[in-house]
Amino acid sequence: MAAKPPAGDPVQDAPEVAAPQHAAAGLPAIGHTLRIAQRQMGVRRTALTLLKVNQKNGFDCPGCAWPEPDKRHKAEFCENGAKAVAEEATLRRVTPEFFTAHPVADLATRSGYWLGQQGRLTHPMYLPEGASSYEPVTWERAFDIIAEELRALADPDEAVFYTSGRTSNEAAFLYQLFAREFGTNNLPDCSNMCHESSGSALTETLGVGKGSVLLDDLHKADLIIVAGQNPGTNHPRMLSALERAKAGGAKIISINPLPEAGLERFKNPQTARGLVGGGTALTDLFLQIRLGGDQALFRALNRLILEAADTTPGAVDEEFVREHTHGFEEFAAAARAADWDETLRATGLTRTEIDQALRMVLASRRTIVCWAMGLTQHKHSVPTIREVVNFLLLRGNVGRTGAGVCPVRGHSNVQGDRTMGIFERPAPEFLDALEREFGFAPPREHGLDVVRAIRALRDGEAKVFFAMGGNFVAASPDTEVTEAAMRRARLTVHVSTKLNRSHAVTGARALILPTLGRTERDVQGGGEQFVTVEDSMGMVHASRGRLEPASPGLLSEPAIVCRLARRVLGEESRTPWEEFEKDYGTIRDRIAAVIPGFEDFNAKVSRPGGFALPHAPRDSRSFPTATGKANFTAAPVEYPTAPEGRLLLQTLRSHDQYNTTIYGLDDRYRGIKNGRRVVLVHPEDARELGLADGSYADLISEWTDGSERRAPGFRVVHYPTARGCAASYYPETNVLVPLDATADTSNTPASKSVVVRLEPGDPA
Repeated sequence: MAAKPPAGDPVQDAPEVAAPQHAAAGLPAIGHTLRIAQRQMGVRRTALTLLKVNQKNGFDCPGCAWPEPDKRHKAEFCENGAKAVAEEATLRRVTPEFFTAHPVADLATRSGYWLGQQGRLTHPMYLPEGASSYEPVTWERAFDIIAEELRALADPDEAVFYTSGRTSNEAAFLYQLFAREFGTNNLPDCSNMCHESSGSALTETLGVGKGSVLLDDLHKADLIIVAGQNPGTNHPRMLSALERAKAGGAKIISINPLPEAGLERFKNPQTARGLVGGGTALTDLFLQIRLGGDQALFRALNRLILEAADTTPGAVDEEFVREHTHGFEEFAAAARAADWDETLRATGLTRTEIDQALRMVLASRRTIVCWAMGLTQHKHSVPTIREVVNFLLLRGNVGRTGAGVCPVRGHSNVQGDRTMGIFERPAPEFLDALEREFGFAPPREHGLDVVRAIRALRDGEAKVFFAMGGNFVAASPDTEVTEAAMRRARLTVHVSTKLNRSHAVTGARALILPTLGRTERDVQGGGEQFVTVEDSMGMVHASRGRLEPASPGLLSEPAIVCRLARRVLGEESRTPWEEFEKDYGTIRDRIAAVIPGFEDFNAKVSRPGGFALPHAPRDSRSFPTATGKANFTAAPVEYPTAPEGRLLLQTLRSHDQYNTTIYGLDDRYRGIKNGRRVVLVHPEDARELGLADGSYADLISEWTDGSERRAPGFRVVHYPTARGCAASYYPETNVLVPLDATADTSNTPASKSVVVRLEPGDPA
């Protein structure tokens, strides 16, 4: 018999299941948005707050990083963005009394959903060594505790400074500056767990580790390929851009193991057609690929393009290839050798489907490929994305209006954090600029990424863990190993707006430092401040909170970093930390002096809508690579396989979820209600495995080193996923991914191709 969850924490392993939906948004999205917002904020606060989301004089949504158009709707937000705003602008509060009633042992039994629903943190809280509960602490004492532990380290590299994507440009720049002045490049961030594979592949092939398109390019494309991405849940405002592209004549190919409602049909809640009509059919061709088969698919398309060029002039943009690329001959030889039996086995597609895609590719002069975690979280993710670049280079689709690479970032400023220097492997040019501007010698040795940081904590080589936002424990792989590693730390510190699982998995001592959210006014000694963010397409703009802070005891992220730096670094630091805290404009002046593209930062960002950062491949077809050109690459085709009786599992989000934040227990578009412990399995696979719809199974991952991981108690849902593939939500399934199961080159956890067997079980 399964144990009941703690009081107030709902059961999550007995969902109601209905047929999946075939359209996204519409009236149900509006109704769901308003219900959640009003429950958290009340009617008046909901209206005042949501009308400021993503407006030029408002605040940037704390959810995804999708860019805003220049001309904006009064309701420039999506359902999931509204959920993110509601949880931040909630009227619920977590006071010191809450921690008295809920010791750490109790918090550790709670679900992430329950923790997040408790509300905003109001006071700094401290867990002394050996104590059972957090207790209130002054800011001064909190900074003293951190300084004591940092100064006691034998080496600065025994500290780890993690960052989440919601951190502003100003806070991120200060944070990396402090860490490097302290003496370490241990700056892992959430990019290590998502788009690191994209950055690695794009830097090597194009010279810039970011996407090359702007929002207007999508509107002007002839063909948009959406691979390994679910915009309807993860980036819903992207559906509006796809709808506009369709109105302009674009075709859309969707490549995914799961049919996704948003890519089938979009009912735009901002139009009459979307509210009361049939909406817009988006996908022209759905390629239901096997997990991890994308490299093989793009390799096959590249072979077919080359073969078409043998008889059809213009199939390959020969002038572009000749003038702007390197490595074509080696690539072409590998592409022409693509094996059809292997391609069909890897992809699960038919030759007819691939030929249909080819016809659409050859009919398009302007092609964009968009992708997300479905491409980046495999062992062979980097060569997969390099093959996507090959595909675009062949027809000159880089540096052309309406064409290019479009990795769709997740969290709202995860790309900006990296631009500001949050990176464990900084470029020498960046460190040189820091040294010139601030007069200290930054460390040159590479630091720790997320996976290596967990190993260092596990092995006792790192002793202090400081997180600027995020939910590190729930976001990381190999849950048991990660939690044990965190508990070995001398001190864990989390700068947070709300409770999450990481606050219950602590070092010997722990601190929770509550901070302002995006929605809140930030008043410092120099008056009211604003911060800036960079969206998924390299646009930088201001964000101004309007609400009164959830508590008078909150500090902003820049203020927290500045006060910590003054306490730790003392009088030896020549950096004007006090000045930075008072006036964020002074931070932007120094960013302008260090980071290319930010010259005259304060003036540029004062323009409504902000400004675009330079991107050499897009702007001038120049490529800052080792060869000085865009690089074709040739790598062996790889794809995951599963032995007989096993399936390939991908971890994914539900619709009531953003990263590790759980807003609710439904996945409306997939027909799941009131539960999260489900595994989606093709009906024929389930029958072959003897798994009835509604039965329960334990998921056991199997790895080449002979190790196994178990996640118990998942309800089996018969679902139209690709044959041989299954899907289940994270963070519940993070336990299945070993720490050492990572992508080559990028070291990103390989969470999208996990070999599992399903054993009959009971509800967890």
